[in-house]
Formats: sequence, C-alpha cells, structure tokens
Amino acid sequence: MDKFSLSSYRVNPKKFALKQIKPDDKSARSGDKAEDAAILAQLTEAINERQDILHAQAEHKVLLILQGMDTSGKDGTVKQVFSACDPLGIRLASFKAPSEDELAHDYLWRVHAQVPRKGELVIFNRSHYEDVLIVKVHDWIDEAEAERRYQQINDFERMLSESGTTIIKCFLHISKEEQQERLQERLDDPTKHWKFNPKDLDERALWDKYMQAYERALQETSTDYAPWHVIPADSKTNRNLLISRILLQALEGLPLAYPEKPKAWNKLVIKD
Repeated sequence: MDKFSLSSYRVNPKKFALKQIKPDDKSARSGDKAEDAAILAQLTEAINERQDILHAQAEHKVLLILQGMDTSGKDGTVKQVFSACDPLGIRLASFKAPSEDELAHDYLWRVHAQVPRKGELVIFNRSHYEDVLIVKVHDWIDEAEAERRYQQINDFERMLSESGTTIIKCFLHISKEEQQERLQERLDDPTKHWKFNPKDLDERALWDKYMQAYERALQETSTDYAPWHVIPADSKTNRNLLISRILLQALEGLPLAYPEKPKAWNKLVIKD
C-alpha cells in the first residue's frame, strides 16, 4: 500500500473483507525511528493548530471513534496523537459496561449525551459499536436485532453529520499474536498490572467470532458521512502516524478560521 494513500485504509462496504488489511502492515512508517518520531511530532503539532482554531471558532464539531480488541492501543492513541494539544476544547469519553440506569434507556441514550458540542473535538474510547459487537458475539441479541441496530446507528450518525459533526471512525486492527504479547507484558510489567483484567482472556477465546462481528459491523456502517478506516495496529508507530494523518486530513477539510475582532473593539484602548 502507498503509505500516503489514506483511502487504502477506508472501508468500501461493497467490496470489503477484513483480511484485505494485515495487522502487521507498516506502510505508514518510513523505516527510520527518528524520522518517524519527527513526522509524528509535525502531525500532532498541526492537529493542535487546527484544533485551536476549531475551539476558538466554535462552529464545527468533530468526533473521533476508536474501536478495537483489548490491547489494540486506544489509550495509547489518545496519549500520542494528542500529545501536543491543549486540553481546552478536547474531551475523552470512555464507554465501559453500561450502568443500571443506562440499561434502563435505549442503547444510544448514553452515547448521544457525549457527542461534541460546537467547537469540541471528542474522542470515543469504545462507543455505541459495543452494542453490535460484544452483544452479537455472546448472542445476547439475535440477527434481526443486529440488523435493526446497524440501521439505527447509521441513522444516528447521519443525524449527527447533518447537524454539523465530522465523524472519523478507526478500527485498531491487531493480530491475535500481538495481543498475546501485550497481555503477557501487562502481567510481567509491574507498571502495567493495573491494566490486566482476567476477563480479557475470556473475550480472547472468542477471537474468531469478534473478527466476524467487526467485519460485519464495518461493512454495514461505513458510510459516506461516517466512514470506517481499518488501522493496522501491531506497530504502535504505524497506528499513530495513520490516525494522525486521517484526523489532520479531516480537520484541514473544514472551513476553520479564527473569529474576526468586532469593529467596536477598534476603539478600545487598554489604559494603565
């Protein structure tokens, strides 16, 4: 793949299969660690500059959705891609198992409450897609309900798009072998013990079913207004470079500009 052809990673629902994109693909990397670090620094700084204008202008809304298996690097992506950003105007929403109150509402209720307001860039660490992934893998919903939810999600995201939200969806695609290494590292490294959850092993045992569920969800919900990108994520550097480029491209596509100074302010003088 051409490392600069971001469209290569975009899901075309008419001819998409997850096997088309290899988790260990490193096409976004230059092959030189120092050069990659310099490129990432330039990208994160450019994201910061555009996000600063986004916040000041307070007209546009941006939603970045990060989905992936355990250890795929959702937290690491947030830490690295937004390392140069002022936290003002950026918000992270993490979706864990729903609470009793959330379960008493429709599954999109808690998600809608977290979408960006004007001038905000919001990152979803996991999202409403859990409600067509884990629930499908464990057979908590049947095929008919899954079909309804795919359509409901498309309608929900179309509404967000039509009301001014730019939606970027990234599936962090790691291999089962890479996940094994990362889970073992969490066990071996005292600074990462807190990240380990024995329940992750139960989900790992369902790997093939998860891959089928992800493939289906990506096929059913990659749209012109809310496209999916599959991010090869065995390499953390490759992952960060690709997501940074995709996000920056989206920000550069918005008509961003700092607000003009009101004419009345021209007569103001700050005195001692």
